[in-house]
Amino acid sequence: MTNKYDVIVVGAGSMGMAAGYYLAEQGKKTLLIDAFDPPHENGSHSGDTRLIRHACGEGYAYVPLALRAQELWHALQAKTNERIFTQTGVLTFGPATSGFVQTAIEGGQKYGLNIETLTADDVNARWPGITMPQGEIGCYEPEAGVLFSSACIRTLKRLALSVGAELKVNSPVMDIEIFDDSVKVHTPDDTFEANKLIISGGAWNKKLLNELNININIQPSRQTIAWFDSDDILYKSDGFPGFFADVPSGVYYGFPSIDGTGLKIGRYDNGDDIDPSYYNKTFGAYEKDEKDIRGFLSNYMQAAHGNINVGKTCMFTNTPDENFIIDTHPDYNHVAIAAGFSGHGYKFSSAVGEALGELIIHGETTQDISPFKITRDSLQPENKDEVYFKARGK
Repeated sequence: MTNKYDVIVVGAGSMGMAAGYYLAEQGKKTLLIDAFDPPHENGSHSGDTRLIRHACGEGYAYVPLALRAQELWHALQAKTNERIFTQTGVLTFGPATSGFVQTAIEGGQKYGLNIETLTADDVNARWPGITMPQGEIGCYEPEAGVLFSSACIRTLKRLALSVGAELKVNSPVMDIEIFDDSVKVHTPDDTFEANKLIISGGAWNKKLLNELNININIQPSRQTIAWFDSDDILYKSDGFPGFFADVPSGVYYGFPSIDGTGLKIGRYDNGDDIDPSYYNKTFGAYEKDEKDIRGFLSNYMQAAHGNINVGKTCMFTNTPDENFIIDTHPDYNHVAIAAGFSGHGYKFSSAVGEALGELIIHGETTQDISPFKITRDSLQPENKDEVYFKARGK
């Protein structure tokens, strides 16, 4: 039996669930399909919390997207008793020569954000839990903070279902067929048909797109995070900010101790390429799982350098330039693709979901997504003789 919809969303995680909600809210008959049951531990939304920064060191183009996302997160908060966002402030820091830190400062100034540029002495005096060496600087934005990622997904899911969206869980997609004006999506139990399609499969996007002979250069990686037993007087969330550090030993991000759980920290770089279906999910399986982040704490946050309360693995899906893919298929404008969020996408997911809905329905979006085109040079396969795009239809 074939079931017909206006839009099918393949992958109901961060971006997909948001897109499904905003589409259904506009009266579109929407089906969300996920291989698991969101929220779950197999997506890029796992790990309980995510930072939302507005002064984005990744580039100026991200600032308007972050600001729109923040508006949508506040709107979501008004529709639930769950905790969606807490304003802890976020400190981005590193050597004064760091391009990331300088871009955050310049982007904040360009868009008139409420930011402070701080010296090492300023940072050390304001937050005694940090020991920053001379020559490093910080960009502090007091209006930024922490998103509760699982709560966000749960709320978007509840709201989507309440306005008529359908959700098929534990249903891996076995095949996708793209026709000139429609699509068919096959799961183990059913075949679904729609006028339009959004593909937002997270770490499984590479497999989904490759099976459509869409060969783009994206790669899932294994990353780790841990919550350290720490001094709550120094690190609790009502006085200590979230942080992003671009320092000589690597790139790190972290969260204050929330509800006594301890300081949470992860390393942004230095992940290992994986197949998302077959990777070691055990924290501590490799020496660097703990060693990398302990090294950072011993240099910058000695009072948080205690026992590990909890350690987890998570996945990034990386593009070579670490910029997102938010675009329609070059040959089929009724198919939109959201992929390659490279470990810094969650905070934007409300705005990306909105943009995907606009893109798939109207062919354009109010957000500037021009940096995120799927046809940009850095995404082309290394073997230039490969077929770049070749969607299958019957």
